[in-house]
Amino acid sequence: MVDKNSFINFIREEINKQITLNSVSDEELRIIIENSVRDSVQLKNNYMSISERIKVIDDIFNSIRGFGVLDNILSDENVTEIMINGPDKIFIEKNGKVFKINEKFESAEKLNDIIQRIVGKAGREVNQANPIVDTRLPDGSRVNVVLPPIAIDGATITIRKFSKNPMTIKKLIQYNSITEEIAQILKLLVISKYNIFISGGTGSGKTTFLNALSNYIPKEERVITIEDSAELQIKNIDNLIRLETRNSNTSGVGQITIRDLIKSALRMRPERIVVGEVRGSEALDMLQAMNTGHDGSLSTGHANSSKDMLSRLETMVLTGADGLPLAAIRQQIASSIDIIIHLSRMRDKTRKTVEISEVCGINDGNIVLNPIYEFVEDKNNSEDIVFGKLTRTKNEFLNYSKLNVAGFNLKI
Repeated sequence: MVDKNSFINFIREEINKQITLNSVSDEELRIIIENSVRDSVQLKNNYMSISERIKVIDDIFNSIRGFGVLDNILSDENVTEIMINGPDKIFIEKNGKVFKINEKFESAEKLNDIIQRIVGKAGREVNQANPIVDTRLPDGSRVNVVLPPIAIDGATITIRKFSKNPMTIKKLIQYNSITEEIAQILKLLVISKYNIFISGGTGSGKTTFLNALSNYIPKEERVITIEDSAELQIKNIDNLIRLETRNSNTSGVGQITIRDLIKSALRMRPERIVVGEVRGSEALDMLQAMNTGHDGSLSTGHANSSKDMLSRLETMVLTGADGLPLAAIRQQIASSIDIIIHLSRMRDKTRKTVEISEVCGINDGNIVLNPIYEFVEDKNNSEDIVFGKLTRTKNEFLNYSKLNVAGFNLKI
């Protein structure tokens, strides 16, 4: 019986001795590996089934050109998140549950090799001078890397898996995140160019919801997306420009921020600007863009509630405009954002839309929120499972102006 790990290491070392890896293509390398595995099995008179041989060839190829043990995890479509805390601690989120798996990297050096391979493919750099980086895998999965000594127990990688099938409103309805009726209303709000902000905690599904909502943007419009790491999957827009930030190089120059990209986007004649997530001083630029002829813009942000999102936006704007009066900031927010959709990850790990509110100006110096839909739990609830649905509040919807201009005559 062949010891799989020893066999893989032996073949890999033999190939490294025979060829210069940079001089062969992926196809040529795979052929070399296939021949080496066949010859080695025959020479040692060991039996290996066809399925075992294919698996070994894949593992050897992945260890040389792929991402090592990560490749098998990434290929599992039920895995939604991967958390690596040093070479010997790998956690995954699968079907809503987080747990540790037995897989591990051979060494800290091997983990570092994989990290350099990941960031290199996206044209990024990570090193001791620049130990934190946000990047993405070739398939679009979002990656965050933190190196020692910042990460005390070893290099850390967090990967948010990229869905091969873009989220749609239809799927959100199937998952009971929203209803058919609410989906139709959101469709009309997007078409009518309401500025919509999606808030929620980590893992609540903000980017997923933004992806679904973006499918309602009319296909003839010119849309610019701005992200730290490109992961939005907008498929129906022909006139689409995708922009992505860039970290500074080892000399500390060349950084391109979301704020830089928003300013540049305003010179590119956009009809809508979609900002993947605002988390800092760029909030002011985004609000100004929304308030200066770029209606229909979409964005997301981290917050625990719709009200909390407004407070966080105030703080973000202050970081980019120190000295700007709070009253002026609140006026800017109230004038720019029309709708806030708040998402939450419930106690049973499901993701729900828990509130849809309209922003209704300023009253006594405070931004007024008018909740239109709220998630109401029903009697079938338990500690383990959340049942309920988005329910229309008794509050009257107030801002029909954009709907009327777009030619829609309906009552929300």
